[in-house]
Amino acid sequence: MTQFIQLMGKMAPFLLLGFLLAGLMHAFIPGKFYARYLAKPNFRSVLNAALLGIPLPLCSCGVIPTAMSLRREGASRGAVISFLIATPQTGIDSILATYGLMGLPFAIIRPIAALATSLLGGMAAREQQTAVPTPETTDCGCEADTAPSTHTFAGKLREALRYGFVTMMQDIGKWLIVGLAVAALITIAIPTEWFAAFQSNTIASMLLVLCIAVPMYVCATGSIPIAVALMLKGLTPGAALVLLMAGPACNVATILVIRKAMGTRTLVLYLLSIILGAILFGCLIDYLQYHGLVDFLGSLTTSQADHCTHTSWLGWITSAILLALLANALIIHPHHHHHHQSTHQHTSNMRTFRIQGMNCNHCRMAAEQAILSVPQVSAAHVDLQKQEAYVEGSAPTDAIVEAVSKAGFTCAPV
Repeated sequence: MTQFIQLMGKMAPFLLLGFLLAGLMHAFIPGKFYARYLAKPNFRSVLNAALLGIPLPLCSCGVIPTAMSLRREGASRGAVISFLIATPQTGIDSILATYGLMGLPFAIIRPIAALATSLLGGMAAREQQTAVPTPETTDCGCEADTAPSTHTFAGKLREALRYGFVTMMQDIGKWLIVGLAVAALITIAIPTEWFAAFQSNTIASMLLVLCIAVPMYVCATGSIPIAVALMLKGLTPGAALVLLMAGPACNVATILVIRKAMGTRTLVLYLLSIILGAILFGCLIDYLQYHGLVDFLGSLTTSQADHCTHTSWLGWITSAILLALLANALIIHPHHHHHHQSTHQHTSNMRTFRIQGMNCNHCRMAAEQAILSVPQVSAAHVDLQKQEAYVEGSAPTDAIVEAVSKAGFTCAPV
């Protein structure tokens, strides 16, 4: 428990700032802005997608519906792959948290590595670009559909606070807590000598981390304390970077959606660019560390040593605020749209659909907006907890299923 509190105190100030900045970006930057510069199948679109995706605080499941929406709006295949690679690896919140817990060198190298791998994957996908489908007129991106309904500054500010400290925390809060708990457990349970065999074998340690990181789900912020705990147990900084890159960018859900939406060849290019990029940057970090050019471990060890002696008053206050906000988002109001279900529950022409593949509020909102885009749908509500959609109107069932499928999810009538 002590290790958990220490990690929380170190990250809390940066996490709160990151959540606030995430909300401000969401409320004040229109969703259409992100699709406007991604349509042409050229390097500029790939670069724009990476630069736009790096600061976005979307998790690896939340980025899927956003990317599928960009694709339907006309974004090129290379731009979509670039966006899918860059976005989950970083984010304003995770960059600030990386600086707070791992030091400035890691905070700098992490977005640079995300940019490089996204350009690699995007350009590889661009080379096998097929004809881009005609963009649909509807907008079902989770970023667009959650735009504030009011144009006043006060309204946007309220939306920023709601999104940053409620919606975002509902999406990644539990994974953040899991990451902290796993890190604390690693610190206590794993002997320091366990990773000694890998200290002189960078490639072996990276391959071990890849085998664990690629299939599992871990968000960009939640992966930080796990990487820190493993480094303090002897894992090389390069292998820790592999976890920070491959963990958030790859998981089973992302793999299945990319294969379904863009084909097996694009999926292979996506995975290869992440894996090769992670290994190359991991080797670079270990080279710099070994030759004393950049001290990744020094900043980490100093940060941890300073923190283990005491927790500052700022750490205690921000930890209390963060825990209170997490409790509000995950316990008190875990499903703030749930009340809509009772509104539609007794309507005679309501139909129920089972939707699979939703993992966060971004997924829920993308699926809901996709249904609402179907002609003759008068109302719709998607329940994230039950993985169900409640739809009113005379729209054909096949049209609803097709709309949800295009958003990247599996849908079937109940």
